Amino acid sequence: METGLDDSLSFIDLFCGIGGFRLAGEEAGWRCVFSCDIDPEAQRAYQANFGEMPEGDIRKIDSSVIPDHDILLAGFPCQPFSIIGDRKGFDDTRGTLFFEIARIISAKKPQAFVLENVKQLATHHRGGTLHRILEVLRGLGYFVDYRILNALNFGLPQKRERIFIVGTKGSFNFKWPKGGKPMRPLDEILENEVAKKYYVSDYIKTRRLTKHQSRYSPAIWHENKSGNISSYPYSCALRAGASYNYLLVDGIRRLTPREMLRLQGFPDSFKIVCNDSQTRRQAGNAVPVPIVKAVLSELKCALDDKRIIRAPERTPYLGVQVDFLNGRA
Repeated sequence: METGLDDSLSFIDLFCGIGGFRLAGEEAGWRCVFSCDIDPEAQRAYQANFGEMPEGDIRKIDSSVIPDHDILLAGFPCQPFSIIGDRKGFDDTRGTLFFEIARIISAKKPQAFVLENVKQLATHHRGGTLHRILEVLRGLGYFVDYRILNALNFGLPQKRERIFIVGTKGSFNFKWPKGGKPMRPLDEILENEVAKKYYVSDYIKTRRLTKHQSRYSPAIWHENKSGNISSYPYSCALRAGASYNYLLVDGIRRLTPREMLRLQGFPDSFKIVCNDSQTRRQAGNAVPVPIVKAVLSELKCALDDKRIIRAPERTPYLGVQVDFLNGRA
């Protein structure tokens, strides 16, 4: 599909969650023409903020009903590759959802795509899982590259490392953003007044304060699975399935839903319509918005500069044969 290289580029938002990719895509001046997510609560939050209800299970959506688009954006499910999952990868049903993305790319042939996942994808099965993903994408006729980017380097006070995979139909002149943006201080993230329900019990507070003394204030305290406590002037990565007391502000209270969304780069204008438990889960699953904005900004420059010149030879999606001269690993 060729639709011209301008600000009216269109995109689709797969596994959209609450819309981190959508926010970044619209800031780039692009139009969202399709979204989907299987989680009803995420759908509800997305509709409240973007005025449209995402479609449901991607496995039940025929490619023919998905509008033509220029850019495909997808933060596909990470649990099969995450350190807090069981790391079954493609043996896990959710892991195979990557191939739903490949199915849509094969059918719609967008100019480019941006995919996101946890950094552990790069080392899963000694790199074999990522190798297979890149193999499939290159076999579909795309130049592909990837980087692990940390939200700390893009202005967020959260140590959140994620792998981003970018593919283009023509020779790969996309430039990865370097980050280097000053970190927003926690003082600007934390709310001044917090309801009593967010404060931990005296038992938990005493146990934390007895075991650890922080060098920082304010600080986010983190307790790992071994019971070791650390604290920093930033947060460790938000996690959808983590313990309710996994992260504590100064060791005495939990993060509020608004604070968690701020840690992911969502603006305060973002409407919270779900309960605390669901919003905590949604924030833990979300993509760091400033990283996506930086990646899409560079992709927009590449498209606007018309640096995508020629496409590699396309091979069939099924039984793909790989030309490792195409793109870079």
